[in-house]
Order: sequence, then C-alpha cells, then structure tokens
Amino acid sequence: MTTVRATETSGAPPVRLGLRENWPQFALLVLVNVCVGGLVGLERTTVPLIGSEAFSLTSDLAVFSFIIAFGLTKALTNLAAGALTARFRRKQLLLAGWLIAIPVPFALAWAPSWGWIVAANVLLGLNQGLTWSMTVNMKIDLVGPAGRGLATGLNEAAGYTAVGATALLTGYLATAYGLRPVPELIGVVFVAAGLALALVVHDTAAHVALELSRHPGPRSGDERTGLAQTFARTSWHNRSLRGASQAGLINNLNDGLTWGVFPLLFTDHGLGLAAVGLIKGLYPILWGIGQTATGHLADRIGRKPLIVYGMLVQAAGFVLALTLLDTPLLAGVLSAVLLGLGTAMVYPALIASISDHAHPAWRANALGTYRFWRDIGYAAGDLVAGLLADVLGLDATVVAAAVLTAVSGLLAARWITEHHAH
Repeated sequence: MTTVRATETSGAPPVRLGLRENWPQFALLVLVNVCVGGLVGLERTTVPLIGSEAFSLTSDLAVFSFIIAFGLTKALTNLAAGALTARFRRKQLLLAGWLIAIPVPFALAWAPSWGWIVAANVLLGLNQGLTWSMTVNMKIDLVGPAGRGLATGLNEAAGYTAVGATALLTGYLATAYGLRPVPELIGVVFVAAGLALALVVHDTAAHVALELSRHPGPRSGDERTGLAQTFARTSWHNRSLRGASQAGLINNLNDGLTWGVFPLLFTDHGLGLAAVGLIKGLYPILWGIGQTATGHLADRIGRKPLIVYGMLVQAAGFVLALTLLDTPLLAGVLSAVLLGLGTAMVYPALIASISDHAHPAWRANALGTYRFWRDIGYAAGDLVAGLLADVLGLDATVVAAAVLTAVSGLLAARWITEHHAH
C-alpha cells in the first residue's frame, strides 16, 4: 500500500497514511465497531415479536414504528455528524455516541410500554449515527486514498458480523429465557466495552491534515465545502454520488424491511424463535464476513460492478423468500444467504465510491449525506412495509422490495462512474 509521510515536527512522531502504518489504531476502531454492531443486533430477532406478543400490537405499522424512529434519528444524526466534525474532533463525537447509549439496553429489557421501546430507539439511532459514522471516517482518515475499499470493508465487516452474531444469540436466549429481559441485557457489555475502547482510541485530525496537504484544493466555484452545498451535490448534482446515494437508500430499505417483516412472516409460517434467530443472524453475518473480501475487491476491480450486481443479487434473495415459502426454513436461509452476499458486495463499494468522488475538505459532509439517505431507507422501508402489510399482507412487502432493489441496481449502472484514487 502506498503511504505518505508527514514532515516531522519537533519531537512528534511522523504521521503516515496506510493500514500497515496505522494498524494498532485501526484494530482498536474495528473492536469499537464490533460493539456498535452488537448493540443494534440486540433488536433484530426479538423486538418485532415483543411488539406483537408482549404488547399485543395488532397493526404491522405500529410494530415497525420502532424501526422508523431508529432510521429517522440515525439518518439525521449521520447528516449532522459530518457537519459536527468541523467543530468537534472525531473522538469527542465517538465518546458522545457511547454516553447516549447507556440507557438503551435497560429500556429494551424493562420498558413498561411500547412508547419506551420507541424512545429507546431514538437514543439507539443517535448512538449509531455518531459511533458508526466516526469509526468509518476515522478508518478512512488513517488509510488514505489507496485503501478505502479495504478500510470500509473491514469496518462494516466488524459491525455487521456483530449484528448477526448478536441476533443469533438473542434468538437462542429468547427461546431459553423468554423475550425479555435476558436477551437485551447483553447490550450492557457492548456499551461498557465500546465506551472503554473509545477512551483509548487516538483522534485522526493529523491524518486528515496530511491528506489535505497532499491533495489538490477544491475548485472555488463548484466545490464549496459547506453542508448545504455538499448535500445538494451528493444527493443530486453529481451523477455518481446520486447513484450511490439512491442505492444506499434502497439497500437499507431492504435491511429495515427484513428486520421488521421476516420475524413476523416466518413465525406466521410455523418457525420458532431459534429458527428465526438463525435467519436473522445469517443475513448480517454473511454481510459482515463477506465485506473483508469485497472491500478489497472494490479496490481491485472498481466499485460499480459490485454495486450493480450486488443489488441484483439482493433482489433475487427476496424472490426466493416468497417462491420457497412452503418450506419456510429453506426459504429463510436461502434468502438470507443471497441478501447477505448481495449486501456484502454493495456496502463497502458504496462508501468507497462516495469517498472517491468527494474531496477531503468536504468528504465528511458527503459521507454524512450518503449515510443520511442510506439510513432513511430504514424508515422508508418500514413505513412502506407497514402500510402494505396492513392492506395487502406481508407477502406484498417482499414483492415491493424485490422490484425496488432491481430498479435501484439498474439506476446505479446508469449513473455511477469509476473515479480512481489519487
């Protein structure tokens, strides 16, 4: 990997860009993101069933309201996080995210009403928006332009493998001990460990300054660095950034939809909590582990092929979920495999593509904008899923997801262009 050395200053160690040169800090950030993913993984198997069984919610839209609250809060926090990096150091925002998370596992474990679950998901959205945004930004800061795909792949692999492993674990714990409180209280471990690790991690401001010193300045006329200008550029004006943003939105629409719909769909077809936990765990585990390879592959063959074909593979996963529903375990496992592999192809390539097309001076805002649109997908997915499920049934939500995902892949093929790192 190509590295760049900063000019040595009085007594200070040289600042270098590259994974090998920064591996201790990079490894700490990987562990932080394991805790970030583990905390959100608490909800993947049990919370939709808590809504329908413990609180007797009869409307699917009401059950999915906790994901809508989570998605909206996380999306807005992602957007704000980019702007906040201009005023606060990344480490400060990372610590703030963990402090906000402290009440979450306790609220999930002992909430006296569904409103408390929704409120806990507002806090969880704030936590995820700050902590996951900062681990992504800090890893990209450390490795420099040449290793963005690998860096984002390792970051997302750590987080989503933890999501899947926790979803699998909570399914088995719920089978043995009930839906609450035991499965949710393992979140206390994630919060404590994440906060402790965040205290040890070093800030990456010097690495950003080094990359900026070696990068051509933004053009004054069309590359203004403010949030409003970057939001417009990332959301619409730049074709490649637009293509990545819409694909991110649909990708997380899929994730939000499976988060809310799959536990209800497969329990309606006779599966127990352990089997649902297997399906809900397998999807993010494959998504997570696969990114260690696909992130590196994105640096080798480019971002676009992985994005386009990854979306089409996900669409095929939804088709299998319905066509094989007479054998629900097989349907769930095969759909989870395709959804996990397809998402692994897409996830690091999308973040790397955004980073490729964004100047370091406004990259944090571009990533914040992309992550805003991506995580709006959680809210949009479960709003659409809840409305469709209440009117047409759960199957209709799966059909809608398959169609939207295929169309998104075709739009990505049309809009995204490759932009090789400097």
